[in-house]
Amino acid sequence: MHPEWGTITAAELIGPIQGKLVSGPQDIPFAGLSTDSRKAGPGALFWALKGERFDGHDFVQKAVQSGVSGVVICKTYLPRLQAEVEPDRTQNSPTVIAVKDTLKALGDLGRWWRRQYDVSVVAVTGSAGKTTTKEMCACILEQGIPVLKSQGNFNNLIGVPLTLVRLTPGIAQVVLELGMNHPGEIARLTRITDPDLGVITNVGKVHLEGLGSVEQVARAKGELLEESSPGTHIIVNGDDRLLMHVARRLRRDLITFGLGPQNHVSAGEIRGNTLDGVSFVLHYREGSWPVNLRVPGRHNVQNALAAAAAGFVAGADPEQVVKGLEEFQGIKGRFTIERLSRGITMIDDTYNSNPEALRVSLETAKSLVPERGRLLVALGDMLELGDAAEMEHKVAGRLVADVGAAALVVLGNHAQDTIQGAIEAGFSGKHITAVETHEQMVKVLTHAAREGDIVLFKASQLMGLGKAVALCKASMERERAADAL
Repeated sequence: MHPEWGTITAAELIGPIQGKLVSGPQDIPFAGLSTDSRKAGPGALFWALKGERFDGHDFVQKAVQSGVSGVVICKTYLPRLQAEVEPDRTQNSPTVIAVKDTLKALGDLGRWWRRQYDVSVVAVTGSAGKTTTKEMCACILEQGIPVLKSQGNFNNLIGVPLTLVRLTPGIAQVVLELGMNHPGEIARLTRITDPDLGVITNVGKVHLEGLGSVEQVARAKGELLEESSPGTHIIVNGDDRLLMHVARRLRRDLITFGLGPQNHVSAGEIRGNTLDGVSFVLHYREGSWPVNLRVPGRHNVQNALAAAAAGFVAGADPEQVVKGLEEFQGIKGRFTIERLSRGITMIDDTYNSNPEALRVSLETAKSLVPERGRLLVALGDMLELGDAAEMEHKVAGRLVADVGAAALVVLGNHAQDTIQGAIEAGFSGKHITAVETHEQMVKVLTHAAREGDIVLFKASQLMGLGKAVALCKASMERERAADAL
C-alpha cells in the first residue's frame, strides 16, 4: 500500500527513518510534513532541522502549541524537550519520534517514500542550466503523463526529500533538480532519489569555496554517475570536455547532447535569436524536427537539447518533445525579459550567478541589442568562489568590456575588483559606477538608459538584485503613466 499523508502513522515511519517512539500514540495519522513551525498546522508532523541560521528545535514548543500531531527531533534534544514542553499523558499529546540526525532521517524518509511508488525518476544536475532543463523536461513529459517536479530551489538535502514525500497515487513521472555546495552531496541525493535517468548539463566554476577547483566540481557532478544504479540511463553534455573525461573514466554508457553533430541529440540551423526566442532544428537518430523556443540564447538551445534527450529516453515521441519545448515560457529571474517604457528592455538574470553563467548572460544579452541600442550592465557579487573570488570578479569586468557594454554599475564587496578588470580591458572609467544600494543602482541606470537599450541585471541570489529589478520596473512604469497623462 502506498504511503499517503492523511493515513500514514508513526508506526509506519519509525522503521524507515531508524527512529524511536519517545511518547504519544503511534497510530494517529499525520496530515502532512513541515519543517517550518509557522506552517505546521493541526495534524501535521513537524520535522526539526538545524540549519546555518536557525535550529528547528527552538520552535518545537511553538509547533506543539499550534496543534501538530507529531514531532521528529534529534535524540540530543530530548532533555530540553522534557524541560520546555509541558507533558501531556492523554491521547491528545503529540507523538514524539527521536532520531540520531534529523537531516539524514529526512533523506531516509524521502528514499523510502520514493521506493514505495512505481514511478520513473529523472534527476538533473550541472553547474548551469539545471533548473531550466528540469522545467523543460517536465514540460515535455507532462504532455502524456502526470508529473511531479521540484519546486523553486528545492534541490538540496532538504528540498529533494520534501519533494519526494509529495508523491501520491496517479503520478507516473518525477523530475528532480539536484544541487550541491560540497563533495558528497550529489552522491547522497543520488542514493535518495535512485534515478532511472540522470542528466548532467555541464561543469563550470561554481561552489569553488566548498570544492576548490573546477576539476573538483566535475568530480562532484560525477557522483551522479558513480552512485546511480547500473540500469540508470545517463545523459551528459557531449560538448563539455571535462565532463566527458569524468564520465568516460567512470566507464558508463552515455547518451550525449550538444551543438556538435557527434552527439546523439544535437541542433542545427540555429537562427532568429531575438527577444522573443530562438529557433533550431532538433536532430535525434534519423529524425529532424523544427523547434521554436520562446526563450532566447544558444545556452537555452543547449538546455532544450538536454531536456529533449531526457524526453526521448523516457519514451516521449517527437511531437511531445517539440510541443513541450515550445510551451516552455521561461523562469522568473533567469534571463526574464521585460519591455519597459521609452523602448527600454530589462533582462532579469538575478536568480544566481557564477563565472560561466555570467559569460553566457553577457554574450546573449549583447546578441539581442538592436542596431541603435546599447547594453547597460548591472552586476552584484558572485558568491561561493572562495580564494578565486578576486580573480573571477576581475574576469567579470573584462567580460563586460569585451561585449562592448555602454555602462557598468556594480554593487558588492568585489565591486572594485570588477571595476579594475573592466578598466584593464579598456573600459572607460567614466561609464562605470560603484553603488552601495539597490536604489542608487536603479537611479544611475534609469538616468542613463535610452530608447533601444537593454539593461541586464546579474548577481548571486543573496545579493538581492531582484529588488533592484522591481525598483527599476516600478520607476519605468511611473514614467509610462506620467507620459500617458
